[in-house]
Amino acid sequence: MNIAAHPSILNPQSSTLLNASAEDHHIARMAAIALGLSVLEAAIPSPLPGVKPGLANIVTLIVLHRYGWRTAVWVSLLRVLAGSLLLGSFLAPGFFLSLSGAVCSLATLALSRHLPQRWFGAVTHSILAAFAHIAGQMLVVYLWLIPHAGIAYLFPIFAIAALIFGTVNGLIAARFMDNTQQSPLPPEDNQRLG
Repeated sequence: MNIAAHPSILNPQSSTLLNASAEDHHIARMAAIALGLSVLEAAIPSPLPGVKPGLANIVTLIVLHRYGWRTAVWVSLLRVLAGSLLLGSFLAPGFFLSLSGAVCSLATLALSRHLPQRWFGAVTHSILAAFAHIAGQMLVVYLWLIPHAGIAYLFPIFAIAALIFGTVNGLIAARFMDNTQQSPLPPEDNQRLG
């Protein structure tokens, strides 16, 4: 490598500096937490392939409630991308299954945010997102991997898992949301949200 051809090496002041906003820091922090939960989840043995608790969805629900849908999309998609790179499944079928599930659940969360808050909260959003996640994955499996109607027999098992894990994750997210509402936001959050 010719050092003279790269002036930024000789002159560090000519390098590019990226300024990260407070929102960028929130996204990175939440995506890192979601990624950690995804890696933890990957280590848990599953009795049936594809049946996982979806622990990272807890983070997505909290981010959706606290920072909005746009930030929730960033956190969720960064988690899918970084998780696939970390676990070695990037561009493998597992990556596309995870991505399709995330996209479908995010689309469902975008719609479910407009439901009356009096009757629809974190638990309902979590259950709807879990069903959308499973539906998106089953659609990819049917259209790409196993184009056979027999996979419909697996749907009740996945639906029961989505209902159970969606409820549990929603309850955990609701608990965290209650705790964050009771504690004041850091000054930087108050400036950003105000």
